[in-house]
Amino acid sequence: MEKVGQKTWRGILVYLEWEGEAFHPVSYELLSEARRLSKISKEPVYAVGIGKEIHQGVSLLKNCGAQKVILCQTSQIYQSEEYARIFEMYIRRLCPGTVLMGGTMEGRALAPRLAVRFRTGLTADCTKLEMEEDGCLVQIRPAFGGNLMAKIVTETARPQFATVRPGVMEREEFPGEICQFQLDTENGTEGRMKVLTEEVLDQGDHITDARLLVVAGRGVKKREDLELLRKLAESLGGRLASSRALVEKGWMQPKDQIGLSGNTVHPDYMFTFGVSGTVQFMAGMRNTHHIVAVNTDPEARIFQIAHDPICADLYEVVPKLLRQGGIC
Repeated sequence: MEKVGQKTWRGILVYLEWEGEAFHPVSYELLSEARRLSKISKEPVYAVGIGKEIHQGVSLLKNCGAQKVILCQTSQIYQSEEYARIFEMYIRRLCPGTVLMGGTMEGRALAPRLAVRFRTGLTADCTKLEMEEDGCLVQIRPAFGGNLMAKIVTETARPQFATVRPGVMEREEFPGEICQFQLDTENGTEGRMKVLTEEVLDQGDHITDARLLVVAGRGVKKREDLELLRKLAESLGGRLASSRALVEKGWMQPKDQIGLSGNTVHPDYMFTFGVSGTVQFMAGMRNTHHIVAVNTDPEARIFQIAHDPICADLYEVVPKLLRQGGIC
């Protein structure tokens, strides 16, 4: 393993994920988290972005909080092998003690490749990060089926790699601070894949953008019953989402799932029906402003965080709400 040396490996490096015209929101969230952690370890914050036409993103990073930002423009769109090679080059130049990446498709593809190349540890899908004064990163995530929160440290190798789910950390801006920009160009090498065509997919509405969510859980007895909750969500101007249980049954799509293995959301209002509140689920919605929870189990874990806990049967509550709204 790479030998730990605080003088050699020092700093917090954030990977900036470029999406063609803008940076992924998780990039800003990680920069804010890096600044918070750096106050404890007294380390500099760096940021590296790689992508086609990424130089146009300079204006989007003026208040990002990093002391140095490197944007490497490539001639091709994202390819994991090529991006891993380029990012590895910058990691070896900067020698950061910590590398933070988004828990996105791109981040999940790059982080393991890089961790192997540096023979170091990687903790995926962290829900919380803590920093010690000596630069040791404490990586926190649910473990053993969500029954406990594990604290993981990389004691014998550097850099320390961690991925964080989008929406878990709060974004901040740091106006008035001086940031050094470095613009590079990398022509790249001939990879094993060739891009034949490029097509922008229609993402449509997503639960991560919704300000109000109605969430269905295991307490829903039949697939047809989801229509009641869908009507309620639409009447309130929100969207229908679900816990993992209904996705595993095939009643809901993975894109509608909330939790550690699904999406991280932070709506203004959330109404849960028949959701018990596992650690994995609550890790994906802890920044919700107001939670109304309906469950027949008075000991349901969701009641511990709900602002309005209602111990009742959803099959009695939902029809009443629909009638009051004149829906049915």
